Amino acid sequence: MKDVAAAAGVSLGTVSNVLNRPDRVSPGTRAKVEAAMAELRFVRNESARQLRVGHSRVLAYVMLDGRNPFFTDVAAGMEDTADEEDLSLFLCNSANLATREAAYLSRLEQQRVQGILITPVDPGSPQLDEIARRGTPLVIVDRTRPTASHCSVAVDDVVGGEIAVRHLVEQGHERIGFVGGLLGVGQVRDRREGALRALRAAGLGPDSLVDLTTSQMGVADGGNAGQRLAGLPASTRPTAAFCANDLLALGLLQACAALRLHVPDDLAIVGYDDIEFAAAATVPLTSVRQPRRRLGRTAAELLMQETADPGHEHQQVTFTPELVVRASTYRS
Repeated sequence: MKDVAAAAGVSLGTVSNVLNRPDRVSPGTRAKVEAAMAELRFVRNESARQLRVGHSRVLAYVMLDGRNPFFTDVAAGMEDTADEEDLSLFLCNSANLATREAAYLSRLEQQRVQGILITPVDPGSPQLDEIARRGTPLVIVDRTRPTASHCSVAVDDVVGGEIAVRHLVEQGHERIGFVGGLLGVGQVRDRREGALRALRAAGLGPDSLVDLTTSQMGVADGGNAGQRLAGLPASTRPTAAFCANDLLALGLLQACAALRLHVPDDLAIVGYDDIEFAAAATVPLTSVRQPRRRLGRTAAELLMQETADPGHEHQQVTFTPELVVRASTYRS
């Protein structure tokens, strides 16, 4: 920095302002300093700055499943906020593994990131509380907690499941398959509860929902569920399926094509998330849309508020999903 100051003919404080508070420096002076930096090939030492201020200019998002475009869309919203704050956003993929998530959280805390956004494997994990108590702001994304111990941003998945199955019932379906991951996952459990609520409202019993549980929530898992569904006796086979996410629904759609089942005539399909691939599928997929980018942006904004004011009151923001109807359920 001293060399830059000498080359530009300005004080060391002016160079510091250009790096940290450029709005305080006139355009002409800033241009001279930036030209000197370019000539000397100067790159600021962010590690040294981090040691001085106690934290980095980095946010981190620990996502649940890097294969699912839902989470990368959420991350894009976070990045919008990070860009506005001149911060970097690091992405970490826990792959739905609690041990991997714990390791990432430990490393991020050691790196003194400015704040952490996380879609946790277990929203009740004590590690989330410990990190916050030690001073790193943390916001929970796409999950909720029974207490207001952290800021959180989520979508009402019970409502999402309800509007999906209500639509199928209105299309004349009385036996519906639920293709979902393990019920230990909060979103899966809530979406199934919403499905049951819609069936009750229509005067149909819980036996009208046929569970096709999957160990994971990827395309291959949806395809496997489709094969199992096709193997059921015709008298008990569902005429429609509600999938806990779009990847499962796309896999189910592929299985239907391989088995020569026509969608929606033989099987109507509803997905969840409305990722970009849903509308582009061979049979465009009806899906429950979540405001993915807005979800991420709001979470990052809450994190920045907490970073600026550690005493702020935690907020729990819940968005309402909407159904987007396409050819996979609509019979002309």
